[in-house]
Amino acid sequence: MQPNQYNTDLDRNTANYQPLTPLTFLERAACVFPDNTAMVYGALRRSYRAFYTRSRQLASGLAQIGIVRGDTVSALLANTPAMLECHYGVPMCGAVLHSINTRLDAAIIAFQLDHAMSRVVIADREFMPLLQDALALATVTPIVIQYDDPEFTAATTPFDGLDYEAFLSSGDPDFAWLMPEDEWDAIAINYTSGTTGDPKGVVSHHRGAYLLAQGNALTASMPKHAVYLWTLPMFHCNGWCFPWTLSAIAGIHVCLRQVRAEPIWNALADEHVTHLCGAPIVMSLIVSAPERVKRNLGHTVQFFTAAAPPPEKVLADMKTFGFEVTHLYGLTETYGPAVVNDWHKSWSDLPLDRQATLKSRQGVRYLPLEQLDVLDPETLQPVPRDGKTMGEVMFRGNVVMKGYFRNPKATKEAFAGGWFHSGDLGVMHPDGYIQLKDRSKDIIISGGENISSIEVEETLYRHPAVAVVAVVAMPHEKWGETPCAFVELAQGQHVDAATLKDWCRTELAAYKVPGRFVFMPIPRTSTGKIQKFLLREQALSHKST
Repeated sequence: MQPNQYNTDLDRNTANYQPLTPLTFLERAACVFPDNTAMVYGALRRSYRAFYTRSRQLASGLAQIGIVRGDTVSALLANTPAMLECHYGVPMCGAVLHSINTRLDAAIIAFQLDHAMSRVVIADREFMPLLQDALALATVTPIVIQYDDPEFTAATTPFDGLDYEAFLSSGDPDFAWLMPEDEWDAIAINYTSGTTGDPKGVVSHHRGAYLLAQGNALTASMPKHAVYLWTLPMFHCNGWCFPWTLSAIAGIHVCLRQVRAEPIWNALADEHVTHLCGAPIVMSLIVSAPERVKRNLGHTVQFFTAAAPPPEKVLADMKTFGFEVTHLYGLTETYGPAVVNDWHKSWSDLPLDRQATLKSRQGVRYLPLEQLDVLDPETLQPVPRDGKTMGEVMFRGNVVMKGYFRNPKATKEAFAGGWFHSGDLGVMHPDGYIQLKDRSKDIIISGGENISSIEVEETLYRHPAVAVVAVVAMPHEKWGETPCAFVELAQGQHVDAATLKDWCRTELAAYKVPGRFVFMPIPRTSTGKIQKFLLREQALSHKST
């Protein structure tokens, strides 16, 4: 075979090939639009020049204390300017950002810190007691830097360690930050909810973050200088890569420390917000706000949601108040959303109930995702495109994770056959849109938070009165889903729901505690396997208490 003549004497070099990284988005925005507002937070207005400078100072400060390529820097922060700076400053010194879910319990945080081998933790003053509890359980001894957010006014125990602002001031504003040596280098690690055993560390690379950040802008039709409201936690898959997207379009980050109806409505109106993301609970919060809180927006706001499909009434109310809702789907392993319910103009002429049915579908692949399909998990062949035959949703492309950190077995299993196996079961409709039908990992999604049924079950199994327990999702008007625990008591034992709820509260984060306990014999197959599908059906008739 003749060599390809277009590859002869046409080699890569520094003039024609550079590793892709979203860090260059901020550099460009600061160069082209230095005086434009980059972020809004309370009374704070910070320019792109200042955003870039502070990120370089953070990178410099980390380098000065010995952080090098491949080290892990953890962040236990709310949706604040510091969290945005971490998304740039940490990888600018070659380190890997580990964003911690602030709602987790100390034991899970300790596991993550140890597994990620964290060298530094940047923590908000509000979460310092949680971090101290976690560090007491962990084996690593990272350097702790406290971020004292002026918007958080509650009293806390004085901290005599490093202060975030002082740390930044020690850094060089002209620091020659580090490009990745290869775009395959890790930029972040995010932990799954741990459906079976310990949580898994999902490693994302610079290339994938670059591509998905651009994919967000295209998918969300974000114009230059769009205004984005942070109702989605940045610790969720790095805020679905939107911390990097906004720099690509020189947009404005409007940060919110807490997701509350009044500040959301005020930000929407006063800051002329154009885009936001969140779970269906955020939509419910917006539309159910008191009339005195709601504002006349005078413009359409694009709202992107994931998790369970929003109810038809919520969709109708959102439209009435000036929101256009788009359904997304993805996983931590795909950098957040990699599937979008791309809306056809003709669908807008259909009856509202039909529109709601169409909006409930997860959709088609993002532009930077090469392949998305529903396959038979045994044969890896596509299921019939009939909207009925179930298979496993699988992904293939550049916005799929590098793999699971320090877990080659799980990585190999996830990539079996050259596809990423999501573990989610769904169907493929004739028009090529996928729709989820079940979650084979038994994940419960409550208010956008993933809850492992196994973790809850293991907690309940530790109670001496519990012989058998099965936890499934139960519908909840506000949160979408909450755990429902079916409990079979040990012979001669007696316990009530309140006691078990208190038991769970001592070992689990509050949002993981079952909303209802049902005492009954647990249905099993002839081989003794619990028939969860029967329990899911029964849970549909229950409500959270």
